[in-house]
Amino acid sequence: MKRTKLIMLFLCFLVVCSCTNYSEDDLIGLDQEQGSDDETDDVEATGITYENTVKAIIQGSCIGCHDNPPRNGAPFALENFQQVSQRANSILSAMARQNGAAGAMPPAGRLPQNTIDQIQEWIDNGTPEN
Repeated sequence: MKRTKLIMLFLCFLVVCSCTNYSEDDLIGLDQEQGSDDETDDVEATGITYENTVKAIIQGSCIGCHDNPPRNGAPFALENFQQVSQRANSILSAMARQNGAAGAMPPAGRLPQNTIDQIQEWIDNGTPEN
C-alpha cells in the first residue's frame, strides 16, 4: 500500500513538472525564425497591410469621428490609405496612450495591445497598402 502511494505521488510529480506554459518559441515571430531582414518578407510573414488589417481597425475605431467631413472635433479625416499612412506615427502615438491621457484615441477607451502592435508592425514594415 505504501509503495502504491509512492508511485502515485511520483507520477503526480512528473505530470506537474512536465506541464508548463513557458515557451519562448511562441514569442518569436515567423520572420525572426527565418532570419529575414527583407521588408517584403516581413510583410509576407506578418500579412499586415493597410487593406487586410489596418483599414478594418481604422474603420472600426476611428472613422466615426475621422470621416469626411470630420465630426466631434476631429481635426482630419482618415478615410483612405493616403490619409492614414501620412499620419501613421501620430495615429500610433494616440492609440498607445493610456485611457484618460491627453490626446488618447479612441476616446471610448484604449484598443487592445494586440491591435496597437499590429499598427506598429505595419509602420515598421513601411506602411504597405496591399
